[in-house]
Amino acid sequence: MKSPSLRHIKDPYVVIKLAQDIVKKLDRGNSAWTKWNGPREQLVKSAIACWVPAADLRDHLNRMEGPALSTSDVEQRLRAFAEERYSDFARDEFRPGCLAIYEAEKADGTEMPAIIGVLQEHVEREEERLRVEQEARYQELKRREQAAAENRLLSGADCKWTPWPKTKDVYCRVSGRLFRLSPGPDKRLDLYEVESVEAAGGELMGRYLKRGDATKAVELIAYQHTARR
Repeated sequence: MKSPSLRHIKDPYVVIKLAQDIVKKLDRGNSAWTKWNGPREQLVKSAIACWVPAADLRDHLNRMEGPALSTSDVEQRLRAFAEERYSDFARDEFRPGCLAIYEAEKADGTEMPAIIGVLQEHVEREEERLRVEQEARYQELKRREQAAAENRLLSGADCKWTPWPKTKDVYCRVSGRLFRLSPGPDKRLDLYEVESVEAAGGELMGRYLKRGDATKAVELIAYQHTARR
C-alpha cells in the first residue's frame, strides 16, 4: 500500500479510506478462511442465491489465483456467506430454473462470472414475480374478507366495525342494534344509531376523538334498555 502524501493525509475522506483499507488487510490476514482472497470471495458472494453447482464453481475458482479448493471448501464458504447476509439465500423454488439456465449457458461456452450474472437477473425476475403474485393474493384475501364482513352486516348479525363501500362511514351491530360512525368536518367521529345501512341520518349518540372511545360507548349503549327513537 502506497503511503499518501502529507497533503492527502489531511483530507478526512482519505484518512477514513486509508483506515478502512488497513482494517480490511488486517482482517484478511486474521481470517479463518485462509484459502480465500478478494476476487474469489467476490465471485462466491455473487453466486449465493444462484444454485451454481459447487463442483463447477470449485473448478473455476481453482483456475484463479490461490490455493487449491475442494468442493467442501466452496460449499461451506457459500454457507458462511449466506448466513452473514440474511437477504441472500438460495430459494428451493428457484433451483430447477437456475439449473436449467446454468446448463444452457455452460453448453454455450459462457464463462462463470457471466453465467452468475445471468442467474442473478433470473432470480431477481422470479423474486419480483413472486412478490406480485403474493400481493395479488393478499388483495384478493382482503376483498373476500371485506365482502364477508359486508354480508354479515347486512344479514342482521352482530358484527365489528365494517367499512361501507364508497363512503367514509363504518358500521357495527351490537345486541341487534346498528350503529354508524361518521367522520365530521372537525375530524371528530359522530356516532349514530340507525335503522339500516341505507338509512340516512339517525340518532346522534355522541361525538368522539377516537374509534376506540366510540366502541366503548357502543358497548354500553347497546345493552341499555332505553326506548329507541
